[in-house]
Amino acid sequence: MKRILVVFFACALGAGCVSSSDLDRLEDRIQDLQDEIADLKRQASTREEVERLNEELASRTQTILRSAADVTAKVDRIDERIENTQGSIEQTNHRIDRVVQQLTQHEREIANLRTTLRGQAGPADAQPLQDQIVVSGDQGTSDPIETYQRAYSDYQRGNFDFAIDGFREFVENNPLSDLADNAAYWIGESLFSQAKYREAVSQFDTVITQYPESDKVAAALLKKGYAYFEINQRPQGIIQLQYVIHEHPRSPEAVLAREKLESMGIQMR
Repeated sequence: MKRILVVFFACALGAGCVSSSDLDRLEDRIQDLQDEIADLKRQASTREEVERLNEELASRTQTILRSAADVTAKVDRIDERIENTQGSIEQTNHRIDRVVQQLTQHEREIANLRTTLRGQAGPADAQPLQDQIVVSGDQGTSDPIETYQRAYSDYQRGNFDFAIDGFREFVENNPLSDLADNAAYWIGESLFSQAKYREAVSQFDTVITQYPESDKVAAALLKKGYAYFEINQRPQGIIQLQYVIHEHPRSPEAVLAREKLESMGIQMR
């Protein structure tokens, strides 16, 4: 364009119709036009950059939205797992309560049966039965069966301190009684109910070591494991529950131990 204008002005000068000042003004105008063209080019470049930035921003926004959707989905899955875990815990607690109720009923039936037998026994039979219940220690004026029943009633009513005292009295005075292991176990249950978990662990361990043939061993192992969980000793708790499953596989406690481990994501073969 500049070349055309120069030729045009040259011709005009040759014809004598354009002055030197006119030519200077036209050259200035040409320079202004060139500057405007340069500005337009820069603006066009700026718009392209803005469009590129907008596209990049849109792409990053989509990536963030996808990431947010993934996080939301993961949170939903975690919430679902938490709800399932809570449901399993509630189910396990319900089954524990049912087992405890069954054990309580058995204990009551045994105690009632012994009371009935003592009432029906004649003078000749009374001493062998008494020897079976109290084999050592000074009986004094306290009836062993009444001591046991009173302690158990205190446990049922939530009077755990009285229950512990009664069961300990029974064990101390009747260490070889066939109810001594039961009394020792219910001491542990009373301590557990008072949230004295470390003492409960020690008491359940007493049941396991001193009465290895007792039918309370599986229950003592199970509750010992639960007590470990309560004091944040998870590995020890897991070991106790695994021991219940391995050593007492057909017991109700083994079922509860397996369910507890599975609720924690631990599969047992």
